Amino acid sequence: MLQAHSFLWHYLWLAPHILQVALAVLMWHRGLHRLFPVFLAYTLFEAAEEFTLYGLDVLPTVQAETFWRAFWAGLVVEGLLKFALTGELFRHLLRPWSAVAKTGNLLITCAGIVLVLVAGLTAGLTVAANPNWLISGAHVLQQSMYVIESGLILSIVSFAAYFKLTWDRRIFGIALGLGILSCEHLATWAVIASGMLGHNSYLLDFVNMATYHICVLIWIYYLLVSQKVAAKSAVLLPENNLALWNQELERLLHR
Repeated sequence: MLQAHSFLWHYLWLAPHILQVALAVLMWHRGLHRLFPVFLAYTLFEAAEEFTLYGLDVLPTVQAETFWRAFWAGLVVEGLLKFALTGELFRHLLRPWSAVAKTGNLLITCAGIVLVLVAGLTAGLTVAANPNWLISGAHVLQQSMYVIESGLILSIVSFAAYFKLTWDRRIFGIALGLGILSCEHLATWAVIASGMLGHNSYLLDFVNMATYHICVLIWIYYLLVSQKVAAKSAVLLPENNLALWNQELERLLHR
């Protein structure tokens, strides 16, 4: 459907998502789907979405409009899953404080859904008069979602740092991959907007796909490779801690 690509292009498009299918199977086999159901759903959806887009790209009978409509639909669902995943990470990070974790997860997930819908509507209205609105709108929507996602990840990291929370290895790995992916896409968008590469801006597609490949390998490493950790004594939180917040939230929720 689109232009012919090199072997590297095809490899970078397909390989990360083949690995994601393998990761999902191994997560299920090890029972990790019970701990990270949203991440499992995101992983499987990403693989299915990219296999579909790849098929639409290489089939000569598929029109460009069909490809970009499928890209739009996949982007919206992907955004909703990413924000739900951010809430899942927050809930795991605050597991000892169930009320705070539940409230934070609900706020992040609801805010993410609203922001995705607003970003999609804004992207559609902004480029509605453009004859290539499907392509430009998809790019605007994708960029908006990466801005929001990177902000949420940064907020979780800052929250954990302020309260001196200990990161679970698997939670850290998932957050690290999402953070790298968001920051790299924002950086490539900045390069495209500056016009530094001119007609060679297509090279950034390779950078995006290679970065995703690296992030999938990070998830595999942190989720599946066990590591022995030396036992540490518990560190008490200061008195402006989450325990007080959790106690008050539980009192309010049970009224």
